This record gives sequence, structure tokens and C-alpha cells, in this order.
Amino acid sequence: MSDRTAWGWPRDLPDPVTEATVLLTAEGALAGWSQGARTLLGYPAEEVLGRSADELLSPGDQGPGPFFASTSTERPSVVVLRHRDGSRVRVGLATQPWTGADGRPGRLVQMTRAEVWKRQEIGRALLNSLDVDATVAIGVYDSALRCMMQNAALRRLGGLTDEERLGRTIGETFPDLDAAQVEAVQRQVLETKEALLDKEVRGRVPADPRHEHVWADSIFPLRDRDDQAFAVCHAVIDITEQYCSRERLAIVCQASAEIGSTLDLEKTTEELVAVAVPRLADFACVDLLDSVLRGGEPPSAPITGKKAGALRRAAHKSVEPGCPEAVTEPGELDVRASRPASPFCRALTTGRAFRQSTSDPHQELEWLADDPARAAGTYTWGIHSWMVVPLMARGALLGVAVFLRKRRPDPFEQDDLLLAEEIVSRAAVCIDNARRYTRERSITLALQRSLLPRRLPNRSTLDLCSRYLPASSRAGVGGDWFDAIPLSGSRTALVVGDVVGHGMRAAVTMGRLRTAVRTLADLDLAPDELLTRLDAQIGRLAHDEPPEDAGGEVDTLCGPAVPDPGSPHAALDAWALGATCVYAVYDPISRRCVLSRAGHPPPAIIRPGEDVMFIESAGGPPLGVGGLSFESVEVELPADSLLALYTDGLVESRDHDITAGLDRLRRALLDYDGPLDTLCTEVIRTMLPDHPADDVALLVARTHPLGADRCASWDFPSDPRSVAPARHLVRERIAQWRLDHLTDTTTMLVGELLTNAILHGGSRIQVRLVKEDDSLICEVTDSSDIAPRPCHPGPTDEGGRGLFLVAQLAERWGTRSTGDGKTVWAEQSLAPTPESRSPTGAQPSPGS
Repeated sequence: MSDRTAWGWPRDLPDPVTEATVLLTAEGALAGWSQGARTLLGYPAEEVLGRSADELLSPGDQGPGPFFASTSTERPSVVVLRHRDGSRVRVGLATQPWTGADGRPGRLVQMTRAEVWKRQEIGRALLNSLDVDATVAIGVYDSALRCMMQNAALRRLGGLTDEERLGRTIGETFPDLDAAQVEAVQRQVLETKEALLDKEVRGRVPADPRHEHVWADSIFPLRDRDDQAFAVCHAVIDITEQYCSRERLAIVCQASAEIGSTLDLEKTTEELVAVAVPRLADFACVDLLDSVLRGGEPPSAPITGKKAGALRRAAHKSVEPGCPEAVTEPGELDVRASRPASPFCRALTTGRAFRQSTSDPHQELEWLADDPARAAGTYTWGIHSWMVVPLMARGALLGVAVFLRKRRPDPFEQDDLLLAEEIVSRAAVCIDNARRYTRERSITLALQRSLLPRRLPNRSTLDLCSRYLPASSRAGVGGDWFDAIPLSGSRTALVVGDVVGHGMRAAVTMGRLRTAVRTLADLDLAPDELLTRLDAQIGRLAHDEPPEDAGGEVDTLCGPAVPDPGSPHAALDAWALGATCVYAVYDPISRRCVLSRAGHPPPAIIRPGEDVMFIESAGGPPLGVGGLSFESVEVELPADSLLALYTDGLVESRDHDITAGLDRLRRALLDYDGPLDTLCTEVIRTMLPDHPADDVALLVARTHPLGADRCASWDFPSDPRSVAPARHLVRERIAQWRLDHLTDTTTMLVGELLTNAILHGGSRIQVRLVKEDDSLICEVTDSSDIAPRPCHPGPTDEGGRGLFLVAQLAERWGTRSTGDGKTVWAEQSLAPTPESRSPTGAQPSPGS
């Protein structure tokens, strides 16, 4: 072919898609040769143009005109061609008719290496599959963020046709999505050319406008041949079910971790509604049976018979500040909820949970007509769905939990009801534990308060004031106690103690120790001797404890008590019983106080015009250790001195040691002056801003000594002739005090006591009269340490009737040791009585 261009066909052809392109005449001669063909087979155009195409076939590859075998681009043929260097090249051929400029027919042949052609076939098949068969929704967006393509899955997911979707942005087609956030991510991928995988997107689409969906959106860039991102591709997977399952599991885990953190009933109900709002509901409340909140036993579930009983609101929470949609405030009684038609009553009587929605035509909502308040709230706040779940634990019914939705348009589904039942069942056990603990704590606290003094004695020589704070509910009721015990001779014993441990056992032990202290105080023992006997008493109590309880107290809910390693009494935790105590005796006549301590914090003393002084001496081991001695210390307390006894809960905590606590107490006592009641209140407020972790007992006393005009004493020799002068002096002093109605009785008491001292006592005898506000005390002291004992003389016995007569004349009488002797005392009331005018109808003999 001499004139190759005469056909009007181009010599050099472009390669728009395939690797190589050639033109053939109708006879099969090569009329056009592209640069790609030269690259593919190595022949320049000058060597092949005008030659037969069959010459390009590799030797041994026979076939009648392979270039004419295919007339379609749909199914190319695979042949082996000869490269210019002699190698074999497998290519795929696709031919189509071609007409030259001169009108002559020919063919356009596109050649691609077989392996490249195979990859293209795979790519085309993959694209077709992604468009039609893929379950993953795929969309392509151009640089202007307009949709260029969507596959069938995306059409189904979004509910929009190509006409409604193509050429528009996400914001224009899905107004219920956060389009600004998605488009910002698209721009980021276009700019950085870095893919962003599994980004969660939430919203609603026209295909399902009633429910909110969650999608996992992976966005990656599409690059051109110059590696420039010209579009982005979205691969979207609907993960709504997985997200909801994950969210429900998270709520269950949160409920397990956060509900029941304390044994406080109110706190536990608050934790339940806090878990539910806003992750499950827009409003949640817990209503407990009124009988349960009042401490009664809950009924068995379900309730049968008449009304379920009134419900009282325990806690509620809402997405709206202040819970404006609530028809009942916490603590209020809701009698409307117990009406038989209401879902609350149905849940109580059937023991089953209920789910209702205003949009469900099959739901019966007639009960709202009988409850105008709830009907108005449902309409005002747009409440459209609710669940009522009974609170049941250990076969007992405690109340109901209610969950509402108003802001979230999705109604509650069956899975939501199952989730609510799960978290409510967990919370019900915690609420029942709190109820049981509250009941037992109330019983223990009532027992403890019944064992503490209801009121302190009214003493003119001491102003007394006390405070007792039980420990927080987590620690349980402790064994702190205090007491003020009137003693003979106008003296007063002040005692503060602390039993190691908490709970019922500690409270009972405290009551036993307080009784023992009062019994020993009636014996007028010295403080160190009293603590010695009390220590022995604790040893006997510990010996009587059952062996199985020796390791610690048993709590109904919590099991055996575990010793607290941070407790200041950790050393006593191995003992069955242990306690600390401080015992002080104040004498208003001598203005001195004798005290002794058994492992107890030091008392505080403030003398007028002086700083606070802590009595660190007279310290001994805690009670219950045994085998160790105690010592006493004597301090002077002028008028208006302040004495403060307290337990370790006031000055010790996990945050600071006792040194820092004593320093704070020092400042608190100095900062406040005035009435003792105000002082105690301010000290407690300063030392314990929060509820104490341990019991606290505080006993404060302000001293008022007896003046010399209210006390008279005389010394007499041990001689019967001393009786008459003693009576005379006593009569004169009674006349000065204007107690004439007590003259005869008092002179007879002094005569009998003095006579006994002369007969059975030592050489030194003292007679003392003490006038208190409401009583007159006669005391006779001698140097003998033998205590007198009353006897019952026979009809013929000449003596032995002295103490019997004293017991008849006096309201109280007794004896106490003085260290170097004894004192016998008799007390009578200052109020006139018929007996005081003529005691026993007999007159004392002048010589008796």
C-alpha cells in the first residue's frame, strides 16, 4: 500500500483507555499504529503500517484472521503476539467497526495485556456488584460535596432515588443529620487525602423517619492519575442494632457499678434514676410503698386482694432542670398511683412490667382520664411513651420504677423494657439491702439511745451539756457513751467511754459497761480503782462470749465485722471485747477533780483566763487488755472552769492524726464562750463539718464550787462526851440556814453516826454538814477503814439499832473510803415533810 494516507485514516492513534490501539483495513492490513502499540510490541509505525496483521501473531498461534474474530467489545479475544525482540505477549483484543474519512470500512482494534485486561474485568465486575448486590451503602461525592453516585444499598438506606439524590449535598437531602459535621469530614479527607474509618453518624432518614439510626461511615479519597483527590467515597454500614446492644450493655455495667454504693435507701434510689436518665429515658422516678419507707416489712409479690397501697416518691430525675413534669415531689404521697386501672397498680398486683405508648392504637389509656394531673402533664410535656417496672427483691414487693420519654421521639421498645427490668432487678436488691440495713440501724440506734442517759442530772455545782452523733450509715452505730453520776458529798462523776466496733453488739456492750460503771460508782470507788474493776468486768464479759463470735461482730447484711486497720484501736481488734474510758470525779467543796484514763483521749481543761490544757497524765491501757494498772491525777478547778470529755471520733479521722485534731479542738474551745449548749453546737460544727465516720460523744461541764457558807465541819476527839457539843453545833448551824424543820432529825442522825464512830472508829473524828440546793448531807469521818454494816438486833439486844435508825431517818445513806479512813454519810431532803416535824415520834435522850 503505497499511499497510506489516501484512505483518510490517521497514522498515529491516541490510547484513551486501553494500552494500545490500531486500525485495520477491510483486508486486514495495518492502517494505524498508536504509541501504546509501539510500547506494547516494540515496533515503530514505519515497520508495521501497510503489513498484514497476521504477521504479528506469535509462531505456532494459528487462527483464521484473529483480528476479525471479535466484532464486539463485550467479550474480547485473547491471543499471543510476537514482540519485536522475539518474546511472546498475551493480549486481549476488542474490535469494533470503523469508517475512515474516505468512507472505506475498517476496524478499530484495542489491545490490552491479558493480565491487565483480567484486572479490568475484575474491577468492572466489582463495581457492578457494589452497585447492585452489595449490602454496604456506597456513595461518591465530588469536590463540591455533591453526590455523584449511589448504589442500590444506599438507595434503600436513604429512601431517595437517583433523581432526588444526585447533584445534591448531604445537607440538602438529609436535613435530620448533622450535615455540617459530615461535610467537614469530607473536606478534611479531600485536603489531606487520608481516609477516615468507622466514624459514627446518628440521625433519621426518609426511609425510616420515626427511628433514630446509627451508621459507621468510612470516608476515603478517590485520586486521579496525577494522585490528586477529586472525590470522596462513603462506605456506610447501619450499626443501629449493634449500637443499641452496646449501649444497653453499657447501661447494665453502669448500673452494676453505681447502684448500691451505699446502704442509704434514699441514695440508692437516686443512683437508679441517675443511671436511667438520659441514657434510657428522659424522666425516671422511683415510688416505694409507704409501708416500706415507714420501716414495715414489704408485702409478698405480687399483691393480691384490695388496693396495692399508697406509693411515696423516693427519687426522680429529668432531662429538664427541676423535674417540672413530675406530679409528685420526693417524700410526698401519691394516692392516685394506687388506683386499680393505673399501670402502677397493675404492676404491683401482677408483678409484671408494662410498656405503653400514646401512638399505639392497641394500648388502653383510659386510666389517664381518672388522673387529671398526669393527663395534663402528658399533654403539656409531650410524653409519648412510658414503662412501669415493679421493684421486687427476695420475693418481696418494694414499689415501682417509672421511665418516660418525651424529648426522644423513639418510643420504648421491647428491648428497652428488658433492659429496664434488668437494671431495676439489680437496684431492687440494693434497695432491699438498704431497707434492711436502715431498719436494723434504726433498731440499734434506738437501743443505743435508750441506753444513754435521757437527761443529765441537774446539779448546782456543775453546768452540764452533752452531744452524741452516731456514725454514718456505712460505718454503723458505734458504742460511744457518756454519763454524769451524782455522788455523795455533792460530788459528781463524769464518764465518757468508747466500745471498739460498730453495730448491735457494740451498742449492747456499751449498755452493759455503762451499767457496770454506775454500779461501781455507787461504791464511791476512786477513779483508778473503778477502772481496774471495770477492766476485770470486761474480761469476764469477753470470757462469756460464744467462741464463734470471738473474732468479731456478725451483721445480718454484711457478715462478720472486719477490723478497720486505720482505727486507733486496731490493737484491740483481736480481742472479743475492748473499750476506752475516762472517769473523773469533781468535788465542789475542795474544788478539785480526780480523773483516770484507760486508753482514752486526754480531757481538756480551761481555767478562767488560761489556755486549754490537755491532761495527758493518768493514762492507762484500754479496757479489755487486762493485767495492767491504772493511775489517777488530781487537778484544781476554780470557779467557772471548763472540763471537756470526748471520744476519739471528735479528734481523729483518716485525714489527720490526733495531734492535729487536738489542736483544732483547742482553737474551737477558745473561740466560743457563753452557754454550754451553744459551745457544744459550735465545737461539733467546727470539728465535724461532714457526717462523722465514727461515733462522737462530747460531755462538757462548767464548775460552780460550793461556798464556805454552805459547808461546816468540826473535829472531835473519840470520846462519848463529844456527842452533846456536836449536836449543839449542828443545831446552831441549822438555825443559821433556817432549816428548823430538820433540826431534830439532823441532830439525831449526827448523834447516831458520831456514836458509831466513837465506838468503832479511830482516834480522829470529823463531822461535816453540807447544804445543797435540795438536800442536807451529814457526814462523819473517822480513821478506821472498816465499813459499818446494818444488822437486825433481837428483842433483848441492847445495841445494833444505830444504822437501822439512820436508814429510817435519811432518804439515802452510805459510806465511802477516804484513803486513810472512811466517811459515813446520810442525806435528807430540804422540803418539809410530816415526818421531819416528829421523826419516828421519839425524842433523843440527852446522854445518847
